[in-house]
Amino acid sequence: MADTITPAVSDRICKHMNDDHADAVLIYAQKFGDATAATAATMKSIDNTGMDLDAIVAGETTLVRVSFERPLADAKDAHHVLVEMLKQVKQN
Repeated sequence: MADTITPAVSDRICKHMNDDHADAVLIYAQKFGDATAATAATMKSIDNTGMDLDAIVAGETTLVRVSFERPLADAKDAHHVLVEMLKQVKQN
């Protein structure tokens, strides 16, 4: 893997998602992390196998792990997988 998801890449992706796509992060927690009652969520980290989210459920912060269907190769791959996850939700 040429450009794996390093801690620096994870930080960059998380900042972008939390700043610009908070609604998507909440969908990941609700639909893929089984935190259906979550009212907000922030992406804490992302790695090759999944992402860790802090979800607000009943006023409490809960750690939610969302695993990917396959390991990610790099940041570009992460972008594609995150977009596909949202498309999957919209189709259902």
